[in-house]
Amino acid sequence: MYKSLRPWLFRVPPETAHEAALLALRVFGALHRPSVAPVDGPLAVHVLGLRFANPLGLAAGFDKNGRALRGLAALGFGFLEVGTVTPRAQPGNPRPRLFRLTEQRALINRLGFNNAGMEKLAARLRAYRPAIPVGVNIGKNRDTPLHRAVDDYRLGFAALAPYADYLTVNLSSPNTPGLRALQEPDTARLLLGALREDQGAFFRQSGRHIPIAVKIAPDFAPQTLDALLAVLKEGVCDAVIATNTTIRRPTLGHVPMAGEQGGLSGVPLAALSREIISRSFKALPDIPIIGVGGINNAEEAWQHLLAGASLLQLYTGLIYEGPRLVHTILAGLADRVQAGGHDDLGNALSAARRNLSSGSRPNTVKF
Repeated sequence: MYKSLRPWLFRVPPETAHEAALLALRVFGALHRPSVAPVDGPLAVHVLGLRFANPLGLAAGFDKNGRALRGLAALGFGFLEVGTVTPRAQPGNPRPRLFRLTEQRALINRLGFNNAGMEKLAARLRAYRPAIPVGVNIGKNRDTPLHRAVDDYRLGFAALAPYADYLTVNLSSPNTPGLRALQEPDTARLLLGALREDQGAFFRQSGRHIPIAVKIAPDFAPQTLDALLAVLKEGVCDAVIATNTTIRRPTLGHVPMAGEQGGLSGVPLAALSREIISRSFKALPDIPIIGVGGINNAEEAWQHLLAGASLLQLYTGLIYEGPRLVHTILAGLADRVQAGGHDDLGNALSAARRNLSSGSRPNTVKF
C-alpha cells in the first residue's frame, strides 16, 4: 500500500510528509497492540546488558520528541532511538531544511536539532515506554558555547537517564555549528569522562546501569578517526554508533539539490558508513558497534553486520521503502541464518566473518 501512497506523499514538502507519517503512526499505534518477539529467537541480540528481540532499530531523528512510540514499536523494530533532544526547546534551522534526492534514495537535511526540549520528552517517556529497548539521543542547544557543551549533555543525562535503556551522545551532527569539534580526542575525553561520572552516580543511586553510546561522523580523515577511536578504547563509552550523516556527496555528481548544505543520508552513505563500522570494529573489539547509514534492504543490513555491527538502525530507508521494510529486512536476515545452518544470528555472523578473514566465500543468499 505504501508504494501507491508514496507518489502522493512526495508531492508535498518532505517535512510536511514526515509530520503526516508521524500522525499516521500515532493512529496506527492507538489501534494496534505491538507484538513483541521473543528475546531468545534466532535474531535475538544480547549486548549492553540489554536483550533485543532482533538487531534492527529506528535511528534518531525520525521521532525526535517520542510522539509515535506505540506505532513505531508495532512495526517490528527490535529497539527505538528518539531525539536528538536538547535541554531547551529550539526551532532548528530555517525552512526549507529537508530535501529528497529521489532517484538516489537519499535525503539531505539541515534540521538543526529542532525539538521540544528534554522535559517534554521525559514526560512522554514517563507516561509510556514500549516493551522494547528505547535509547535517547542527547545534544547541545545551538546557542550554548562549545566550552559549556558538557553542561548541556549532563543536563540531558540527568533528565532522561531514568526513562532510557541507553543514552546516545550526539557529537557528530553537521547541522549545529561547531558541534563536530567535540569529536576532537581531548575534548571528547573530557566530555565523555564527565558523563561517565554521572553514569556512575546514577548507578549508585538507582542500581541501574545506563549504557552510553557515542554517535560519530563518517567524514574523518583516517588518522583523525584512529585518534578518536583510541580515546573511546579508554573506556569512556559503552557503544559506538557509526555513523551520522555525511557532508560529502559520494556518487551524486550534478544531481539536483546535491549542492544543498546539510547531512546526506540514504543509499549513497552506505559504503562510507560501512568503512567506519569496519575500522571501529577492528579498533574496538570489546565495544559494540551500532551500524547506521544506507540500509534499505536485507543485503545492506547483512553487510553492515558483517563489517562489525552488533545492532543496526535505519531512517531514510523507511521514507523510500515504507514500513514494510522492517519485516523485509528481518525476514532476509532470518533466511541468511537458516541458509548457513545456524541456530542464531550471532553464530551465523561469526562463521561468515571467519570465512571473510580466511578468504573463503561465505554461503550466499539471494534476498
